Amino acid sequence: MWQDIKMLNATANALYALVALVLIAAGLWWVAQRPYFTLKTIRIEGAEQAQLRHINPLIVRGAVLSRVKGNFFTANLDNVRQVFESVPWVRKAAVRREWPNQLIVSLEEHMPLGTWGDDGRLISVKGDVFTANLAEAEEDADLLAFDGPPGSEKEVVARLNDLNAWFAPLKLSAAKLDLSSRYAWTLTLNNGVTIELGREKSSTTLKDRVDRLIGVYPQLVDRLQNRIENIDMRYPNGLALAAQGLLAGSNRKK
Repeated sequence: MWQDIKMLNATANALYALVALVLIAAGLWWVAQRPYFTLKTIRIEGAEQAQLRHINPLIVRGAVLSRVKGNFFTANLDNVRQVFESVPWVRKAAVRREWPNQLIVSLEEHMPLGTWGDDGRLISVKGDVFTANLAEAEEDADLLAFDGPPGSEKEVVARLNDLNAWFAPLKLSAAKLDLSSRYAWTLTLNNGVTIELGREKSSTTLKDRVDRLIGVYPQLVDRLQNRIENIDMRYPNGLALAAQGLLAGSNRKK
């Protein structure tokens, strides 16, 4: 083997290349550790230049700074993203490097739509449930009330949009929407009337029931004015109604 000149040369060249790679890697590591690349700025901005309403960049930066590890080269951007997405009101974060010692963080805020359940959580217009200061959310608009089984949040918000469109001819909209554990829908309108819509037996079940109600609702209001409390639309060819002043048991199908 030692008399094989070609083999010896190849081995020596490989060793030289290995040493060179180690030296280069060590040099790069040494350069990367220089104070010049220490993260000096984390700039926070709204996604797509949107104004941040509920997120104070100074407060957020102070809260997460100690959790951001590494420098310009070594900071794990995915970990940084997760740190920012753990902050209240942050729906999504995007992080990028800016030479030589900055991180730019773009934040998308939750847009509150209402409360979810009875434990103080909020739900956004995109159907995301999150935890934040309720008083801050109420500064934007009156919050609606929602509830449903785990995993049904986006379905409930989507159905809200349908119901508001269906009740638009009556100039009414939803104030509360519940989906029970048996997947039965209960709607409370912004005039205080609760409507039992029941389960969806087909893709048109709820629409058909709302259409039937809209057809007779003006007559009900003419007779009962603002005394209507509850309307049950789960009957195939009619409804049951409860109103103030009606004797117990006098609810009737129509």
